[in-house]
Amino acid sequence: MANTLQSKKRIRRNNRRAEVNGARKSRIRGFIKKVETACTDGDKGAAQEALKTAQPEIAKGVAKGVMHKNTAARKMSRLSKRVAAL
Repeated sequence: MANTLQSKKRIRRNNRRAEVNGARKSRIRGFIKKVETACTDGDKGAAQEALKTAQPEIAKGVAKGVMHKNTAARKMSRLSKRVAAL
């Protein structure tokens, strides 16, 4: 249990940041899911549009510290590859 004021504040801050970061991760996953569903449906145009909107969101996740840059690069690469294969 936190005893000092600083540790209590740190717990409050961590909870707030976890909530915000969770929302960011969820948003990114949603954009990725749109690309993947468009790929499974075989709709190349929709997949390309979804990829165009997903890439900046993934990059924003890296900038905000929610996602590691190599993870983001890997995800973008794999999504691009799937769209190109259509």
